[in-house]
Amino acid sequence: MATAFTGCAKKDAAPTAGGDQTVTEEATATDTATGETTADAATSEAATETKADGVALKIAIVTSPSGVDDGSFNQDNYNGVLKFIEENPNSTVTPVNEPTGDTAAAVQAVANIVADYDVIVCPGFQFAGISSIALENPDKKFILIDSDPAAQGDQTEFDNIYAMTFAEQESGFFAGMAAALESTSGKVAVVNGVAYPSNVNYQYGFESGVNYVNALYDKKVEFIELPAYAGTDVTNANVGGNYVGSFADEATGKVVGKALIDEGCDIIFVAAGASGNGVFTAAKEAKGVKVIGCDVDQYDDGANGDSNVVLTSALKVMSINVERALNAVKDGSFKGQNVLLQANTDSTGYVSTEGRQQLSADTISKLNEAYELVKAGTIVPASNFNGITSDAFPGLPEK
Repeated sequence: MATAFTGCAKKDAAPTAGGDQTVTEEATATDTATGETTADAATSEAATETKADGVALKIAIVTSPSGVDDGSFNQDNYNGVLKFIEENPNSTVTPVNEPTGDTAAAVQAVANIVADYDVIVCPGFQFAGISSIALENPDKKFILIDSDPAAQGDQTEFDNIYAMTFAEQESGFFAGMAAALESTSGKVAVVNGVAYPSNVNYQYGFESGVNYVNALYDKKVEFIELPAYAGTDVTNANVGGNYVGSFADEATGKVVGKALIDEGCDIIFVAAGASGNGVFTAAKEAKGVKVIGCDVDQYDDGANGDSNVVLTSALKVMSINVERALNAVKDGSFKGQNVLLQANTDSTGYVSTEGRQQLSADTISKLNEAYELVKAGTIVPASNFNGITSDAFPGLPEK
């Protein structure tokens, strides 16, 4: 299986085959070209001049609402930019934070700076509307993460937007399998941030993984939902689940986490950005509760005295794909397109590296077996709009 990075981790990781994840250097909110902390900076100064003949891209990354140092989704995308700058030190990056998360405000934040940069990285569904800006600025390049650009008339792809979406339902599926296989209470849950399609994909994939284990291994693990925190997706459909309503509300995250623990959940998948930090806190204050990290390897965030609350982490490889897109700009091969990144490109996965998870050998074996079926397209977990339900999806072998 392929691995990527987890939900609130402070470490980078490179994807490798077989589900392993190699942890490398510590991820920081520092511009590696200058050595200056940039997470809260308005601009980044010019990089070192040791490679005066190198590429010199002016890059901005616009995030909302939790910034590039959220230890999760935004930071992983930012790390991809930093890795590019490490190899191309004449380039610079400016983090720009739009704090509301409102879609109109997010697009306006990009419009406000478009004239000043060569490439703008936009992590999040709320930036789908940048397609109008892209049409007005054909000489600028845009990297959009977690959404296809909004259609402009009949046009759905744009020459200067590289839009990457991920099959989060695959990573969520592995999280659901891990939770169901390892739970002792027989009750598990997922906590999400906002019911954007990518986040709902994690939820539906998780439910699929739990149901897969129940059907294949004769278990009766329950998926717990709190009606007061049910999510509403972009079509105004009630998707259930447990939604904080924000990716930057740690206090409510803790409330939701504690409520689920009080309901008997002993494993909680946390796909809520910085709001998930509150769920981690609730787990640390409880006894016998584990969490599953999301997006990146969050094992370090699970440290709790001489123990750790992270069971494993569900991954999607954003930083590497952002770096690849920037390299395409650099070498002139950049092509505007909408791409879906899946296990077959090592862009989804889970952490199975020894010392970075607490899964049993039997669980890892079952996950690795399922990974190959997902990679081959034999198992297709439910997602927000693929028409597959979590309890009746293709690929469930007969017992």
